[in-house]
Amino acid sequence: MASATGIPQQTPINPDDGGEQGDLEPLLGRPGDASQRDNAPILKNLVIGTGVIAEAAGVLLVASVWAAVFLNGPLILFSVHPLAQSMGMLVLIQSILVLQPTHTGAQKEVGQKIHAGLNLLAFATFAVGVISIEVNKGLSPGAHFHSVHGYLGVVASFWLLAQYLVGFTMFAAPALYGGEAKAKSVWKYHRSSGYVLLLLLAATVISATKTDYNVNVLGLKLWAMIVIFVLMIVGVFPRIKKHKLGL
Repeated sequence: MASATGIPQQTPINPDDGGEQGDLEPLLGRPGDASQRDNAPILKNLVIGTGVIAEAAGVLLVASVWAAVFLNGPLILFSVHPLAQSMGMLVLIQSILVLQPTHTGAQKEVGQKIHAGLNLLAFATFAVGVISIEVNKGLSPGAHFHSVHGYLGVVASFWLLAQYLVGFTMFAAPALYGGEAKAKSVWKYHRSSGYVLLLLLAATVISATKTDYNVNVLGLKLWAMIVIFVLMIVGVFPRIKKHKLGL
């Protein structure tokens, strides 16, 4: 269809929403730009729209950290911490990206199950990293929580645990919230909390560049970590559906 100027008009991509464009409108872009199509494989959700940028950032994070650990050895118990935490971030990103584009009941059901499973895997991976550093601290006379990274890590760990417990119980045991309807009304707060938590985790990783271990051993650059997480935010946040946050 052409406009009066002769320039073809762009009709918003609006899959399977029965005309309800608001349910498909992301923070940036047109309705449908970051929405799963009918019968499309759910794995495609990982790279829809700006998702591919977040994926690239996650892979770059893991590649940077793992290369720094293995190239600046020796490998010690402490080495498990950055290896596990960077991998946990990559898994966590997958859990967000796979669920964001879902909008039909069937898509959401599948997406929520994968989201929960990936979040459990991410939490377990983070836990391995936390346990390794606590055991290492217990075996050495070093001071605990003497850096910004340490304090942020503690807050992020407890927040992550609470986030997972709330999300899992809302999905698996809505009776705890007074029924399915009331549980669903909490989803928008759970989502908002998750996006803020992602920013906190980003700040936690960035602050790690100022720890003694990184300064003296790994050599990861502050500017490089900032660039990686800016890309991650650019990849994740534009795909947020406004209505899922109650906007």
